[in-house]
Amino acid sequence: MKGSRVLVGGDRMPGARWYPDAKLNFAENLLRRRDTSTALVFWGENRVKRRVTHLELHDQVSRIAAALRALGVKPGDRVSAYLPNMPEAISAMLAAASIGATVSTSSPDFGVRGVLDRFGQIAPKVLFAADGYFYNGKTIDSLAKVEEIAAAIPSLKRVVVVPYVSDKPDVSRIPGAQRFEDFIGAQPGGDIVFEQLPFDHPLYILFSSGTTGMPKCIVHGAGGALLKHVCEQQLHCDVQPGDRLFYFTTLGWMMWNWLASGLASGATLLLYDGSPFVEEGRILFDYADAERTTHLGTSAKFLDALAKAGVAPAGTHRLERLRTVLSTGSPLAPEGFDYVYRSIKRDVCLSSISGGTDICGCFVLGNPILPVWRGEIQSRALGVKVEVFDEDGRSIEGERGELVCTRPFPSLPLGFWDDPGGTKYRAAYFERYPGVWTHGDWCEITAHGGMIIYGRSDAVLNPGGVRIGTAEIYRQVEQLDEVVESLVIGQTWPPGEIGDVRVVLFVRLRDGLVLDEALAGRIKARIRENTTPRHVPAKVLQVPDIPRTKSNKIVELAVRNVVHGRPVKNVEALANPEALEHFRNRPELAG
Repeated sequence: MKGSRVLVGGDRMPGARWYPDAKLNFAENLLRRRDTSTALVFWGENRVKRRVTHLELHDQVSRIAAALRALGVKPGDRVSAYLPNMPEAISAMLAAASIGATVSTSSPDFGVRGVLDRFGQIAPKVLFAADGYFYNGKTIDSLAKVEEIAAAIPSLKRVVVVPYVSDKPDVSRIPGAQRFEDFIGAQPGGDIVFEQLPFDHPLYILFSSGTTGMPKCIVHGAGGALLKHVCEQQLHCDVQPGDRLFYFTTLGWMMWNWLASGLASGATLLLYDGSPFVEEGRILFDYADAERTTHLGTSAKFLDALAKAGVAPAGTHRLERLRTVLSTGSPLAPEGFDYVYRSIKRDVCLSSISGGTDICGCFVLGNPILPVWRGEIQSRALGVKVEVFDEDGRSIEGERGELVCTRPFPSLPLGFWDDPGGTKYRAAYFERYPGVWTHGDWCEITAHGGMIIYGRSDAVLNPGGVRIGTAEIYRQVEQLDEVVESLVIGQTWPPGEIGDVRVVLFVRLRDGLVLDEALAGRIKARIRENTTPRHVPAKVLQVPDIPRTKSNKIVELAVRNVVHGRPVKNVEALANPEALEHFRNRPELAG
């Protein structure tokens, strides 16, 4: 039921309300089909392959929903998942959403502290978890971590353990645990009761990366998430009924939520869990050929790694039905565009997209009816008033500034969990320009109406008062064959004073290489020749690893804090927190 009113309080942000009279259920919109066509395909690296029909998916969701109801789960209760990207994760989310429970997820590579920093804030009633997962050919057990997590969250009434790496995991040591088949065993499959709920009923709690403090618990409404995802997928990505939608993601990244919504557009979801570098980086393209992928979603870092490794799927794979390649996570450099069209497929729509956890969607993304311009994101998203502001809050084009949104939009978060009065929420997005969403990206609207993102605005370098996006430096450095990846920060200089900053560049080189004066000189020369003298780092230092979040984003702010001797909060948010030690107390940075 849509209701007669579309928008109330449209002059307020936050505070506007979309479709205040509407009633809907998110899961109902994703479970319209109930036939024997394929709903989900799952590959767990090269070790597990499964298929789930729409009929089987509906049956499993109905049984999980019945078991949750029997446990007393009701609208507004929280249900959490600590799972690989497997079919049971989709089923559990849909079952919880059918009741009106609010869903939060995390991937099993998170440590105990990282999970508790997230789920511990929201008091879930049920936790779904797997017995383990596969990564890069290794089997990793999760049961010990699940035991610790369950013991530390007193609100849990049940822990449901999904078998993945074993047939019958021993759950006897986990408080309140049942194996998945026992949890749903007594429930017959059948029709699902879809609770009809308000447009802004809380559907998801997503978590910020949390490397600057406790993760923010961002609450998203069911109607806004559904409308945003359907708009992006059908209009911006041309997802049609019968398409085969793949995105390389985990449950720790909002792209999993985005992928799940593909069911509402009639697409088959292609799920993958594990390392994308199995079979020397070919496995995702093996998957694409085997399952006739139409939409291949990945990250700029993955594409860059493939290019560095000389992987050229265009010469080894058919990719007959592939028509869209999606890239996010960090800015895709112009050379990344070259690689896709040269080495993957010539006749695809390459859509670099950007948005994030904050809005559970995109501010800028692709457009299947416009040309692709090398190095640019094609267009601003439909339904959001995206602009670029200068320091004085003036809208600008052709110049660099802050990405903002100046009007309310349906997937605007409902707020933060446990934030009375919305104080933290307003401080996070609306303090810089009152009544305007400030997203935190440093970017530019191009002459084509597209956008170039130069990096996070809080990581922008400022030597001599000139603002430089970090992506401008990465683009130059990472074209050198010796450099695998890099990270750049601004170091306060002289130390301990409030004044200028100098640019410091850290590089990870190919195995066996050592940074010498000649290579450092070549790096600086390339930056100088292709940018400006201001971009040239004062120091170039080698590190064996670069810290990143679970969703593979490098963490410039965390490194900057380490270099300046400041604490890094919540290192559990990092995939490789030990890498921070390579930046601590470097004698080269003392002079």
